[in-house]
Amino acid sequence: MDISAGIQASLAGRYASALFELASEGGSVSAVESDLETLGSALSESDDLRLATTNPQLSRDEQAQAIAAVTKHLGLAELTINFMGVLAGNRRLHKLTDMIAAFKAIAAAQRGEVTATVTSAHPLSDDQIATLKTKLTAREGRTVMLSADVDPDLLGGLVVTIGSQRIDASIRTRLNSLSQAMKA
Repeated sequence: MDISAGIQASLAGRYASALFELASEGGSVSAVESDLETLGSALSESDDLRLATTNPQLSRDEQAQAIAAVTKHLGLAELTINFMGVLAGNRRLHKLTDMIAAFKAIAAAQRGEVTATVTSAHPLSDDQIATLKTKLTAREGRTVMLSADVDPDLLGGLVVTIGSQRIDASIRTRLNSLSQAMKA
């Protein structure tokens, strides 16, 4: 398996890599990925859950009990439940969001996918997103998983980020470039 050194170098990446290896051996990568997506949503929606995973005043046992209750309530797979128990036992729950992102990146790389983010001044239609996805897939030579964000400060145009590459075709950048050129 080819995992970038950047992912493996981080604490979250090492845990995500270990979880991916276990999921691969058990043939449950998609189930674990789905579980982590569910956990990520729960973390973003619940202040109490976020506090339970990040509060250093809670003991290991208190965090383990809280996370066990949450994983049971969410109906997660056994591997994911065990992984969460290990995180609680090692006091690593505060890195869960980073681990989820690292696991997604590893799984996407294994499937030959690349993740891209498109930021626009106004929400894009489904047709525009589909067209952009098709063009980016052709450009990259592999499947592009596209997520869309909105930033009204762009004024217009798009900013596409694929890995470490950034394609900035926003009006804000063009105006800034024009302003700099006029100062020179």
